[in-house]
Amino acid sequence: MKHRKRLLTAAVLGTAALAAAQGTTFLTIGSGATTGVYFPVATGMAKLITDANTGVRANARSTGGSVFNMTALGTGELDAAVTQNDVAYYAYRGTGLQAFQGKANSKLRTMAVLYPEVLHVVARKDARINSIADLKGKRVVIGDLGSGTEQTARQVLEAYGLNFDDLGQALRVSPAQGITLMQDKRADALFYTVGVGASAISQIAQTVDIKMVPVAGNQAAALIKKYPFYVRYNVPARSYKGVGATVPSVAVQATLVTTSDVSTDAVYRAMRAAFGNEEALKALHPALAQNFSYAKAVKGLPAPLHPGAVRFFREKGVNVR
Repeated sequence: MKHRKRLLTAAVLGTAALAAAQGTTFLTIGSGATTGVYFPVATGMAKLITDANTGVRANARSTGGSVFNMTALGTGELDAAVTQNDVAYYAYRGTGLQAFQGKANSKLRTMAVLYPEVLHVVARKDARINSIADLKGKRVVIGDLGSGTEQTARQVLEAYGLNFDDLGQALRVSPAQGITLMQDKRADALFYTVGVGASAISQIAQTVDIKMVPVAGNQAAALIKKYPFYVRYNVPARSYKGVGATVPSVAVQATLVTTSDVSTDAVYRAMRAAFGNEEALKALHPALAQNFSYAKAVKGLPAPLHPGAVRFFREKGVNVR
């Protein structure tokens, strides 16, 4: 009996040793608010990674957004994250935002550019807001404190000669809280940098008569000249209830990033699981379905590609360094 127990113990220890030798890697992926696009995209990618059974397991966490994610990558609280490429650019270089000043994260690495994140400026029709300039004196949701949306709102207002002090009230709240404020007439307008089709915008449009405020003309040109990570982007007509015509705006890029602390092999296996089947990836969200491609995934990088991502894209025939 004792001999049998020793054999069983040895077998269990052998299995554990084998698992340790194989080295299962656990990745926590930061996303954003549950009402945005980051969360379903990150959750879907985490499931693809885990279900592939390649020795990498992943889970997605709802967070405060891009700035939080970059800070958490620096402290090791997160292993990977979805972020705006402008915020990742600032974090990598230690500039642009107060949270990163003098704290460049040289370990930051890009896995893939995912899709355009379009600036949505949504106003209640009864607020009589037709231009960004009309936000002066209004109650405006500018995003969570430290979010990428807050930074975008600041830069766009600047292009129109305004700042947060010119607003009647600058409301720093989550998208979910922003929905409630718009519905209760406690906010006149809302900034949200997010993929087209975001549930937060759809929810507002279903319950409030809205108007999408354009970002265009000389102001858009000045914005892009000063901040070259922006691109022009037209929100298609009928993207949301009440939006009957195309609305010109600007966009940054949602990007999946990690750090050099995650091994080349682990990132390669995660990339192969999440991005190897392009059809499965695009099925995660319309923002990916309409915009993602391997060629676009290596354009506008805010930080160098991770070696594991380089290996993956080369296998897909993409010219990367």
